[in-house]
Amino acid sequence: MVPDISVFGRYTYLATELFWGAVAAVLLRRANALRKAGVTILALYPIAYLWDRYTLAVGVFDIKLRTGIDIAGIPLEEHLFMAVVPGLVIGIHETIFGEPRNGN
Repeated sequence: MVPDISVFGRYTYLATELFWGAVAAVLLRRANALRKAGVTILALYPIAYLWDRYTLAVGVFDIKLRTGIDIAGIPLEEHLFMAVVPGLVIGIHETIFGEPRNGN
């Protein structure tokens, strides 16, 4: 059974983004890949923004447990999502395939 985190109410989606963002940040820092991830996220962001804006506009999904704060037409949490997902992917990739760290 999965834990019910909806107890965070309107902050549920934000809490999940902050949790997984922290995991991504730790992995990226440990793999010395913060800059690599930052460049990749900046390159992907415009595409992700347009994709997200469109899917929200046509009703592909509806986010109920969110803060209600919109920035540039999409929820705050979605902006975070667009950084967290590639950050997490790069963090995992670099942890597995990146250059070995000295002393480890």
